[in-house]
Amino acid sequence: MTSKPLRALALAVCLLAGSAHAEGKLRIAAQYGVVYLMLNVAQDQKLIEKHGKREGIDIAVDWIKLSGGNAANDALLSGAIDIAGAGVGPLLTIWDRTRGRQDVRGVASLGNFPYQLISTNPAVKSIADLSDKDRVALPAATVSVQARLLQMAAAKQWGIEQFKRLDRYTQSLPHPDAAAAVIAGGTEINGHFATRPYQEQELAGNPSAHMLLDSYEVQGGPGSSTVLYATASYLKDNPKTYRALVGALTEAAAFIKAHPEQAADAYLRVNTVKAGSPIDRALLLKVISNPKVDFKVVPQNTWGMADFMTRAGALKNRPASWRDYFFEHPALAARS
Repeated sequence: MTSKPLRALALAVCLLAGSAHAEGKLRIAAQYGVVYLMLNVAQDQKLIEKHGKREGIDIAVDWIKLSGGNAANDALLSGAIDIAGAGVGPLLTIWDRTRGRQDVRGVASLGNFPYQLISTNPAVKSIADLSDKDRVALPAATVSVQARLLQMAAAKQWGIEQFKRLDRYTQSLPHPDAAAAVIAGGTEINGHFATRPYQEQELAGNPSAHMLLDSYEVQGGPGSSTVLYATASYLKDNPKTYRALVGALTEAAAFIKAHPEQAADAYLRVNTVKAGSPIDRALLLKVISNPKVDFKVVPQNTWGMADFMTRAGALKNRPASWRDYFFEHPALAARS
């Protein structure tokens, strides 16, 4: 006969084993800006929960705000989050670090957005004019997608051997703080490799603000600079939650295109207080409706970044193609 303590122990082990693979819990880390609008709409309208019910499960979603790809990567590897939202540069970095272990790869794009390098220094007309008199804010110096794009631009300007040439002029700062500094002026921050809507706010709010660089120019056309990614084990243990996430993002992208005004309101509800950088609704709507912006889950034109980081020595493992650093999913089958 099995004793009561042993039966209790066996039950506890079974419960723990079951909870390790239990579906219905999703912790997502997003950052700042309209590049996360698909997540904002999904949060505002509870689309992940809606698609979870279609999969036969109830999903409890925790929304976490971070700044910088390094913070997102640390949180993912520590187990503090399940899905990380960051640039394709941080994705490639963590994919390279975790091959054969956690096997982190992309799960979806959040769309195509041109990022702009803004300066308030009238003497600076291009990146070649940057000097010790300039301090350019980035979400995470040297490793964020903006930092990698600046390195790509430097490599095109001066050769791959000098891709770090402009790093010394950069400083880590969250987008809302950087935008506030650029608009107000009078601080050491006189540049910002921004994202939407902060770059538009800066250009509208400071007459000295002007654009030095556009990410589409660096990438050779529209590209998916911001993505979501996860570990292989999370996707394996939570296939229904994963399908619900991608389904929710797909619906959110379609909603934004069909109802930009309602999407703008969703952004304001989710972000105004947390981001600390209120934005005029008319300007926000203009940002969302910009023809250069494309909300979609299908990643596009990410290989250029992977190729650059390999040639620069930032990746130890060279991906054979984008398929190496993205998981397969029917909704993403058409990606390029």
